[in-house]
Amino acid sequence: MSDGSVWRNRSFVAFLAGQFATNAGDSLYTVALLWLTLQLTGSSTVVGAVNAILLLPWLLQALAGPLVDRLSLRPLLVGSQLVQGAGVLVLPLAYATGRLTVGVIVAVATLLMLASLVMTPMESALLPRIVADDRLSQANSALATVTLGLDMVFDALGGAFIALFGATALFVFDAGTFLLAALLFATVAIGPLPTASSDETSPNRPLLRAYLADLRVGVDALRGTAFVELTALTALANFTTGVTLAVLPAFGAGFDGTQLYGFALDGAILYGAMLGALGSGRLLGSVLGPRFETMPYGRFSVVGNAVSGVAWLVSVLVPGPALTVALFGVAWIPVGISGVLSSTLRQQLFPTEQLGRVSAVKGTASGATLPLGSLVGGAVGSALGIEVTLALAALGFGLAAPYVALRGPLRRLPSVSDAEPADFGL
Repeated sequence: MSDGSVWRNRSFVAFLAGQFATNAGDSLYTVALLWLTLQLTGSSTVVGAVNAILLLPWLLQALAGPLVDRLSLRPLLVGSQLVQGAGVLVLPLAYATGRLTVGVIVAVATLLMLASLVMTPMESALLPRIVADDRLSQANSALATVTLGLDMVFDALGGAFIALFGATALFVFDAGTFLLAALLFATVAIGPLPTASSDETSPNRPLLRAYLADLRVGVDALRGTAFVELTALTALANFTTGVTLAVLPAFGAGFDGTQLYGFALDGAILYGAMLGALGSGRLLGSVLGPRFETMPYGRFSVVGNAVSGVAWLVSVLVPGPALTVALFGVAWIPVGISGVLSSTLRQQLFPTEQLGRVSAVKGTASGATLPLGSLVGGAVGSALGIEVTLALAALGFGLAAPYVALRGPLRRLPSVSDAEPADFGL
């Protein structure tokens, strides 16, 4: 582990580049799978169901947390990329043989979901083992900036690629991104964990009992802390995010043929642009994140959620695709800032050897609403209309602002730079 700049840390740079490549793969197959599903079925309900499968790692990652804390991380990293690369190749093969159906898409989506299950808790657990403690904020910001920047680029390019060549052709290129990620992850040197207690490492301890005990470690670490309410607010925001992701393909398709500066838009391009705006906002927020380390966290939560909710709502109501895309991107800037701050807080306040379990439990509790929101969003979009559903989704962020403002303990949370475990009830 290097004590200098993270950019001179070879393991971090290799991990960052690997995340860059795998996030490209994730962005491409998500755009292509959902658009392909819409084209095959014309149903937002089915799109929401497929998207819910892709979002299931947010619900199931608590199952992966104990594995991340116990098993060698490098084989998990490499293996997950190879499985995803093989999985995406199934779709062009099915198309070439005339066997591409919604059932095949669902099967591939399930495989991709399972292969990516370990990635979120792994990222949180791995960084403190390759980066010095005083560089965690810089590392989190760099990781979020580069990977979210890639999301932005490849979400937008994915839509354009689909418009030009079709969704199935995109999967061939996608397989190469996962192979590249596997090669990069294979070069990461990961430091050892702190020595575990004899009870945790006993070979005679039944596997199921050890597994459940590991999960209880994460639950017990969070119980009674400020992170419980913060996680609940994130769960609400994630529910409405799931709703939005389910209806965005149909929202983009609704602009098919719309004139923009004398050109007729393809719906796939606007769909990619909306996803690109989401990534752009989060990217800018990630770059700005370390600058907000000295701002009281409670105050930032009030202002940030208010800005996100208002910008999101206005983006749906204004006429014209250009302004819609721009304002939708603005709504995600505070989300990017919050992601950097919350990751740094978690890594500063919890013991390194518990981070995988804590992150998995916290991520599951807040992210479980993402696939649920996608299922609900697809059905509501079909029943109430796409624009109405997208406008209602803005409430996920808008309602969090007054809640934090009215809750004294949350409103008074200190800045990341001044945070101590006791401030958050730890």
